This record gives sequence, structure tokens and C-alpha cells, in this order.
Amino acid sequence: MINSPIFDAHLLPMYQTKHILFIILLLSTSICGFSQYTETINSNRPGASQGAFSVGRQVIQVETGVDFGNDTHSLLNTDTDIFGLNLGLRYGLLWETLEINGNLRYQRNNVSFTTGNAQTDPLRGLENAQLGVKYLVYDPYKYATDDVNLYSYHANHKFKWKTLIPAVSVYASAVFDFTTNPFLPIIEDGISPNIALITQHNWGRWVLVNNIIADRISTDFPSYIWITTLTHSINTKVSGFAEFQLIDGDLYADYLARLGGAYLISKDFQVDLSGLINFKDTPSRWNLGIGLSYRLDLHDKDQELEIKESTKGSAKRQSDKINKKNRKRKDAVDPDGTDGGAN
Repeated sequence: MINSPIFDAHLLPMYQTKHILFIILLLSTSICGFSQYTETINSNRPGASQGAFSVGRQVIQVETGVDFGNDTHSLLNTDTDIFGLNLGLRYGLLWETLEINGNLRYQRNNVSFTTGNAQTDPLRGLENAQLGVKYLVYDPYKYATDDVNLYSYHANHKFKWKTLIPAVSVYASAVFDFTTNPFLPIIEDGISPNIALITQHNWGRWVLVNNIIADRISTDFPSYIWITTLTHSINTKVSGFAEFQLIDGDLYADYLARLGGAYLISKDFQVDLSGLINFKDTPSRWNLGIGLSYRLDLHDKDQELEIKESTKGSAKRQSDKINKKNRKRKDAVDPDGTDGGAN
């Protein structure tokens, strides 16, 4: 998200969001699970949310982009042109479930007044610096198998309740604030925590991601954020997404919507394009961004083989289950009472 130097003290109704956030985060820490390496790049761009899965052990990933936009504040009579440069680094450490990542954002704001002739100098500097760790605590897809019914089309295509169970990750990071940051309305030099609960549903070509975030919670002005992102793979190369973000804080509150898409150039290289608007005029905002993600895959080949063998094992178990059902079926219709399923 791009922050304006002009902040709105108006609070959005959040229905006790602060209390719900911490209850959900506390409950999520009791779940345990596993992750899995993916053969194509897994990028958090171009949206503002992050997925539940890590990049994979011994994978280094760079996610970067530039954006430009405008904030117009109807009460303060300001018009602000914004340029931003984003850099994200991700690394899979020790296990498939663990990822460390860092995010930096450089921003330049040109502020002018819509009334009068007053001029201001451009504001520029490091708007955000963050270092964090993400851990996948539950993966419902690792050992999931679909029961195939050879005699019922309806049974194979009916809704399955287990698809509502998401992958779950927890995230914790340190946010570095400096007195030289011109974008903070109140200077609080130091380090503050940012924590998040991340869920992800994979429904074929559709992916639904939710982030519940508590930002700078040790400061006098924390903020609470909810982001939901729906992504659809149009084909093996092209995907589109829609995203909604809600921000609640004493210094800034807003509703944001994003749309965009990504193109997979190769299994390790992706480019993206996105746009943003909000739903108020204090300030009214729009933004356009373009970016790329690149993966340096140093993943252990033995681990890839292990995953493939695990997949084969799941397929074999499924095949054995089907054969067992077939044998039972033959037993049931054998008019002579012989073991029609015997090998």
C-alpha cells in the first residue's frame, strides 16, 4: 500500500476488529502441518497480500516493481503525486514450511495545494522497511486424496466440505521506523512488531487468500488490516486477480480495491500489472503499478524426488482403494458365489 503524508483521523466501523484479530491469531498457533515445493514461481505480486505457502527450501526470490499514483484530499485541499519503488526478498530456510523475507519501499511525494499559490518541497525517503518470518502451520493439500466413485457421476462432482479447510500460516516481522522518514505523521523512532494470520484456499484454477494483520502494535498508533485476494488462472501463462483491503487505525482508515494480472514468462520469471482505487475523498486515491518476480532455484533435487515419490505413493494408495472397491463390486454380482476379484 502507498501511504500519503496526509492522514485522516476518521475511524471506520470495524465491529470490534482489534479483539477478534488477537483471538484468531492465538487459536491459530495450536495447528501444525507441512508444505510443498512448487515447480513454478510462487509470487505475492501484484497484490498487497501474501500467500500461505513459502517459496521452498533453498529458493531465493526477488519481487520488485514501480508504481505511480495520486492522492487528492478534499478537506486539506492538497493534490499529491506519488512515485514508489518496491523491493521484496524471500528465502526458504531450513524447512519447506519456513520462509524469511524482507520488504523495502522508497517513495517520492510531490505535494501541491489546490487553493492558493503555496509550494512545498518534494518528500522522499524510505517509506517502509520490514524483516519477517513466515511459517506454514497447516497444509490440507499435502496428503489429500480424492475418493473416486466409479459408479456415480454425481458423487464425484458434488460439493466436498473438506475443500473449505484452508492452508494456514503465521507471520511475524519487525518494522523499522526512522526519524528521517517524512511519511510518518508522528515520528516514533525504533522497531515495532507486525503480526499476521494467513489463510489460503486452492480450488482448481481459483485461489482465495486472506490476511489478517496487526501492524506496529507496540506503538501508540497501531493499525489493523484485512486483505482478501481472489486469483484466477486463465491458462498456464496468464492469471488475473481482484483484491479488497480494509484499514482501521487512529491515523489512517480506508477501503481499497485492486485489480490486475500476471504473465508467466518462464517457470522462474513473472511480470505483472495492477491498479488501485479507494472509496473516500480524504484522500481520494488511485495508483498504477508494474513489476516482476524472479526465482533462483537452488532447491535440493533429492527433496524434489522425495515429493514425487510421495505423490506416487498417494496415487498407489488411491489405485489400491479403487481396486479394492472393484473386487467388492465383483463379489456382490457374482451369481456363482465364486471369488470374481481374486488374482
